[in-house]
Amino acid sequence: MKNLLLKWLALTIAVVIAAIILPGFDANTSETKNIVPLFLGSAVLAVVNMFVGGFLKLIAKPVNCLTLGLAALVINALMLWWVGTMGFGFKVDGFLPAFLGSLIVSAVNGVLGGILLPDKERKD
Repeated sequence: MKNLLLKWLALTIAVVIAAIILPGFDANTSETKNIVPLFLGSAVLAVVNMFVGGFLKLIAKPVNCLTLGLAALVINALMLWWVGTMGFGFKVDGFLPAFLGSLIVSAVNGVLGGILLPDKERKD
């Protein structure tokens, strides 16, 4: 349970960092009351990536092999864009901010996961 909460915290921090860096990617964290929707949005993002993104990546395996992984990046961007349009704590204004945001969120989430989780717990 502790590891799940740490992964959730890392994903939320990654979304906030992407919102700070990218124009067109907005997370309203200026007030304390807006932190709860951001945590909810990162939870929705994780669930959507797990189920819908996992299914789409399974279907797109042949295309992913042909494009050397570009299809997976596009699917991640579409999932981030889709959750961003739902209004859960962050907003994404287009495909390019979603694509760049998914790269930043993945990189920051990987680094924070490496820092926050012990070595034996990182294997997913």
